[in-house]
Amino acid sequence: MVSQFEKEWLEMQDYIHGGNKTRGFWEEGVNRNQGECIALMHSELSEVLEAIRSGNPPDPKVPTYSSVEVELADTVIRIMDFAAAFGYAVAGAILEKVKYNKTRPYKH
Repeated sequence: MVSQFEKEWLEMQDYIHGGNKTRGFWEEGVNRNQGECIALMHSELSEVLEAIRSGNPPDPKVPTYSSVEVELADTVIRIMDFAAAFGYAVAGAILEKVKYNKTRPYKH
């Protein structure tokens, strides 16, 4: 059975991926390199670090949120796009990993 979290995640994931396809990031017949996609996720996390180092000002494009919040969002957006493109079940894995982590010892 698919949880509400998984359902909503998949809806957003498909929405994000569809938009990226429309804007030409996933052209028909062009295989994107998974390593390149992961590097782009890394770059978003590097932007989080830069936002922290610069005092975490409001984001210039989305000023109702801090730069850290927006760059973290960009990271999740890239993860969702990647998962949709390559068929990874990230939402289910998140739920199972959180469940597993509850069984781990203190600070492990």
